[in-house]
Amino acid sequence: MKDINPVTSTFAHWKRAGLRLFAGAVLLQTAACSFAGEDAVSIAPPQKDEVVSTAGSETAVLAGGCFWGVQGVFQHVQGVTKVVSGYAGGKADTAHYERVSDGDTGHAESVEITFDPSKVSYGKLLQIFFSVAHNPTELNRQGPDSGTQYRSAIFPESPEQQAVAQAYIAQLDAAKSFNAPIVTKIEKYNGFYPAEDYHQNFLTTHPTYPYIVINDLPKVGQLKQLFADRYSEQAVLFKTGQ
Repeated sequence: MKDINPVTSTFAHWKRAGLRLFAGAVLLQTAACSFAGEDAVSIAPPQKDEVVSTAGSETAVLAGGCFWGVQGVFQHVQGVTKVVSGYAGGKADTAHYERVSDGDTGHAESVEITFDPSKVSYGKLLQIFFSVAHNPTELNRQGPDSGTQYRSAIFPESPEQQAVAQAYIAQLDAAKSFNAPIVTKIEKYNGFYPAEDYHQNFLTTHPTYPYIVINDLPKVGQLKQLFADRYSEQAVLFKTGQ
């Protein structure tokens, strides 16, 4: 496992300290940690989707808890060309980890997904988002993380994206696809701000980090199982400076 920069990794000590101690004890007893991750839910695809486009690329901004796992999931989706961990929902001057972690900036840990709409649709990305990337019924939390910065949110970048997201949430709720109502909010898109370099590609570069093993690697496995026709074994990694 690649070492984390000791200057920029302070977050790992105060945010994950308790979890790491617990996880370390668990890992000594068992190599199977999928029990601690969120269970994926098999759901129907959206009945309403964007018109198939031949445009070169489109972007989607989604928030579903800690961005490490959400980025890691979408980096394995065919048709996706780039995934960046970052912040959305707040202002530029507070878009850095230490401030966002206070939970009062309006930001949510998010990912910006660049994709080829001729290969994978916006609606399909939402299906994966709701099915395996996170639990859309948890309010202001995901797994061990709590606070508004870990909320479930969609930031549409066009009227078409907003219409698809609204229709899909209504469809899933009407079908009672989950055991509780979806709490995902559709929020106004006012910019996306990439996170610090040490957060990028975290799942891929730190696959044995206890938080990743317990909370995020199971999601990638569930993606491969439920969306085999969309799964790419090779992760599309973000190159800092892009």
